[in-house]
Amino acid sequence: MIVMEPNTQNADIEAVVARIASIGCESHVSHGQERSVIGATGDQGELQQLPWEAMVGVERAVPVLKSFKLVSRDFQTEDTVIEVRGVKIGAGSFTAMAGPCAVENRDQLFRSAEAVVKSGAKVLRGDAFKPRTSPYSFQGLGEAGLQLMAEAREEFNVPFIAEVLDPRDVEMVASYADILRIGTRNMSNYTLLTEVGRQLRPVQLKRGFTSSIEEWLSAAEFMYKEGNHQIMLVERGIRTFEIASRNTLDITAVPILKKLSHLPVIVDPSHSGGYQYLVAPLARVAVAAGADGFLIDVHHSPETAQVDGGQALLPSEFEDLMVVIRKLADAMGVTVT
Repeated sequence: MIVMEPNTQNADIEAVVARIASIGCESHVSHGQERSVIGATGDQGELQQLPWEAMVGVERAVPVLKSFKLVSRDFQTEDTVIEVRGVKIGAGSFTAMAGPCAVENRDQLFRSAEAVVKSGAKVLRGDAFKPRTSPYSFQGLGEAGLQLMAEAREEFNVPFIAEVLDPRDVEMVASYADILRIGTRNMSNYTLLTEVGRQLRPVQLKRGFTSSIEEWLSAAEFMYKEGNHQIMLVERGIRTFEIASRNTLDITAVPILKKLSHLPVIVDPSHSGGYQYLVAPLARVAVAAGADGFLIDVHHSPETAQVDGGQALLPSEFEDLMVVIRKLADAMGVTVT
């Protein structure tokens, strides 16, 4: 990391970027309120040999040994704020994201969307492509599901998230969705990460259910390096020896990520617990731990849901939860957006 002096001229920054390029390395510039930082990636030997401090405007050069450099606090001290259709995520507020786990039909989607937006959700979730353990389970409606989500966006004036599974589908999904999501099973799909990293859409990166925090941040680095800096990290529970819940919510990941990275952190209480009665307690914990938002499954008829009905809240339960969340956030001095 090449840290520039406060109020350095653009010409001096460009000179450093050009020097980095001259030795076959890449540069990534982060502009803060007072100073800029240039992340240089490539041959570490070449980078460390050069006398960077001798260049005009350079305050210091700091070797970064972590596998994740650009998503780290070393590279950018200020929190990344992602804005999508007027909704700001990661701005010191708490953003509610909710909707059905999978789009089943228009009536199901619109009933859920109307309910969650009325209760305060600012982002709608609903997947058209579903990765399932069994090849015989419902796999989603595909592009038809995305078309329904686009209709719901216009009807209820809310951006939506949709999961993408295949690198070949990235451009198509991105043509509909406001936010792309990479699920837990694809966190280490580096071909998919690279392709999503080339998009201009914000992206949610779910933690792999057997992945360490360092591996998770390294996966985010793949996308950041490609140019997509609008990344949210989603803690959705990890696999442990405990079988009382579907997964184990690693709530320690929230403050750890806040220390290590500048990216927004979202918690998924639905997939963490896997049971309806666990969702509200885990959602409250997410607020208390300092997360930037949560992602919750809501379905008007969970008993008939084709995907994850056992963890879905009824619209009335989500409404009650949002009342509690606002009180908890207010006590902490946090605004629920």
